[in-house]
Amino acid sequence: MFSNQFSFHSFSSSNDPSFKSRIQQFNALAVDSSISSRNALVITDVSVKNNVALSIAHIHVFNKPVVKTLHHAVNITVQEAEFFAIRCGINHAVLSHDTSRIIVITDSIHVAKKIFDPSSHMLQKQSNFVLSELREFFNQRCTNTIEFWECPSKSNWHLHKAVDSDTKLFNLTSLLPNKYSWDFSKKLESNNIINTWKMTFQMSDLKGRNFLELVDNNNKLLEPTYCKGSSWLQVFGHSNSLCARAMRAITNHAPIGEYHLKFFPNKDFSCPCGLYPIETRQHILHECRRFNKYWNPRRDSIAYFIEFLERNPRAFSFQSS
Repeated sequence: MFSNQFSFHSFSSSNDPSFKSRIQQFNALAVDSSISSRNALVITDVSVKNNVALSIAHIHVFNKPVVKTLHHAVNITVQEAEFFAIRCGINHAVLSHDTSRIIVITDSIHVAKKIFDPSSHMLQKQSNFVLSELREFFNQRCTNTIEFWECPSKSNWHLHKAVDSDTKLFNLTSLLPNKYSWDFSKKLESNNIINTWKMTFQMSDLKGRNFLELVDNNNKLLEPTYCKGSSWLQVFGHSNSLCARAMRAITNHAPIGEYHLKFFPNKDFSCPCGLYPIETRQHILHECRRFNKYWNPRRDSIAYFIEFLERNPRAFSFQSS
């Protein structure tokens, strides 16, 4: 019903060509709010320490002192805290009958979008409260609008930085037993499962003594996770054939001489290149002249490992050499 009265503005990263112009737009929005009684600028941020979430919103309105809302809650998820900060900022902005344009600037635009998400989600109850307030706000005047602008913390925009600084001033500690939110409880359970999984995974007799250890772009050893398509699948899960070859190489269960020597000693296990008596995974990745379309000594990086497989489609495959 009100689709023409709300909008979202986001960009991918600081490398985006529009990044600098976006900072200029933020400054223009701040100036507009300082000279127009119709605009309300809401800037939000969140900090979580010792399981205490701190939600802060700064509301800038023409010719009025900056209103600062501060709320803390124990044992809730970051998303819940981020949504609550946005909710509180909007609540204060709509209280002013002079306001016709609300601009919310946040580093959690994905959370803000939940306000208008009709599907079932964990923030549904809070989004209903926000929608109820916005419905009244939109009904006051057909020209009333609300905008959501993404402002990553790394942009160091001065007004967002001020909110971020406020979140770091408090170091609250929960002293009494406190209830857990439903989503926080699910998060704790998931974390416990992942930690157990990681400990089990690191046992060499379970993951296999020939498991290929790979590191991410930050040179950290890859560990199991269910986020973003897991540590491995997110980089090769788009292709069944690539996934199969990667799994064969990582577990060292591949149609190569090293595997034949272990399970089928009567088969030929020498490398077809003729330079190595045993066709091993190490030899294929670093030395074999059959696979020379890509070379990088950092083959333990998953990015280089996958590029090697993509440039050498016969590596660790059942195709003939």
